[in-house]
Amino acid sequence: MAMAAAELPDDVDALKAMVVAMVEERARIEARNAHLQARNVHLETVNKTADERILELTAIVKMLERARFGTRSERLRGEQPSDEQIAFVFDEIETGVAALEAELERARPDRPKRAPRPRKGFAAHLERVEIVIEPEVPAGCEELERVLIGEDVSERLDVTPARFRVIVTRRPKYAYRGRDGVIQAAALAHIIDSGIPSEALLAQIAVAKYADGLPLYRQEAIYARDGVELHRSLMAQWMGKVGFELQPLADYVLEKIKQGERVFADETTLPTLAPGTGKARKAWLWAYARDDRPFGGAGPPMVAYRFEDSRGGECAARHLAGFAGILQVDGYAAYNQLVKSAGANDGVQLAACFAHVRRKFYELHVNGSSRLATQTVKAMAALWKVETEIRGLDPAARANIRQEKSTAIVAGLFELWGKELPRLSGKSKLAEAIRYAISRRAALERFLTDGRIEIDSNIVERAIRPQTITRKNSLFAGSHGGGRTWATIATLLQTAKMNDVDPHAWLAQTLERIAQGWPISRIDDLMPWNFKA
Repeated sequence: MAMAAAELPDDVDALKAMVVAMVEERARIEARNAHLQARNVHLETVNKTADERILELTAIVKMLERARFGTRSERLRGEQPSDEQIAFVFDEIETGVAALEAELERARPDRPKRAPRPRKGFAAHLERVEIVIEPEVPAGCEELERVLIGEDVSERLDVTPARFRVIVTRRPKYAYRGRDGVIQAAALAHIIDSGIPSEALLAQIAVAKYADGLPLYRQEAIYARDGVELHRSLMAQWMGKVGFELQPLADYVLEKIKQGERVFADETTLPTLAPGTGKARKAWLWAYARDDRPFGGAGPPMVAYRFEDSRGGECAARHLAGFAGILQVDGYAAYNQLVKSAGANDGVQLAACFAHVRRKFYELHVNGSSRLATQTVKAMAALWKVETEIRGLDPAARANIRQEKSTAIVAGLFELWGKELPRLSGKSKLAEAIRYAISRRAALERFLTDGRIEIDSNIVERAIRPQTITRKNSLFAGSHGGGRTWATIATLLQTAKMNDVDPHAWLAQTLERIAQGWPISRIDDLMPWNFKA
């Protein structure tokens, strides 16, 4: 504020002091303005960068939501990212958003903080470590009685890194005075006789390799950080022994699967080292799954894997010897031999997978190269909508609703394909897709009249996907014996996961029971679906 001349002091020193104070005040104002200006520039930069990153993340989220939750005409399992890939990208997006929020909070400390999200309590079995933070005693209150009138309690999740421990077992020897002989308790039996691993350690290694996709050479490096030297070749020997002991259980799972009314089958490659060459050659992991829950069945879900050198139909015939029921598969021709051959597989009915049919049309739809393909994919979307509605109903109800809602859609598709096929070049992709569907018409339409059959074979595809991830991390199986061990252990661990059972807890308990001589007559009690901690 400007001062009138009459208000100014006459004293020179006072005037000088006033001038100095004004200069200092002006300097402070200019410094504050410069700081605010710099902060505004920084905030503009942060906001601009944040806006750009938010737009990018939002676009990715929308793309993935379309892929995962959009209409069937917009997505197709197998051609769009897998569930694991989508989950991975969503995790990375959450990480990016959290980093943005932290950056904005530091740039704008006065920004209102988001209200804490409600959360579920932690599991009751977790150890609780209580920390009490006492306030300092205020001045003048040293001699007063303190009364507790309440407290604030918060819980945070903590972890102590997994650590090895050594179990020392002592077996004292005793002699009695005046009597000959020495007495001593018998040693406990273990899966690895006279070896160093406990059954819990064997379970840890097996679950990490065959359920979590962590190869032995990576486990070796992880354990070395804890000062424990476990060479991968030693762990591989242990896994061979574990696979041998678990083989009867894996065989039992396959037998239970073959007792089902409907079985799914699929196969995937499993590169295996050829002896003496140092090179990998192609082998196969066959998968057979049973899950009666979609048609209201009470049986537990399960999957069995079999390792083979071949992809020939004789493998499936040998695996499914004695099975009489519905076999739901993709379009692989080897399964047709089960229907054509007589004898052990009499009574097998093939049901095909509409998802594989849709996939071929979807490729043309997304390229915008075929109006018919787009029309087909959109019509098929209604079929999966019906399947969502009837999941879990009994077979009769499922069949009735399909007859009412799905039969006309399927008939219309085959009529449309039949009309268009003669007009197309025989070598075109569209003609190939139509021929693929028409040649499998009976197997594709079987789900319309039998409520036990699914519209697709996604149940077995979901069961086999974890093995493709393990295969990618492991690169190949070390030998044919390694491939058979892989199939055996993976059968039981994946079945445990399908039944929402902790695979490590189940395997550790099961190995202990086997080591102690569990009778084969009670093998059903060892199955993952009967597990009790």
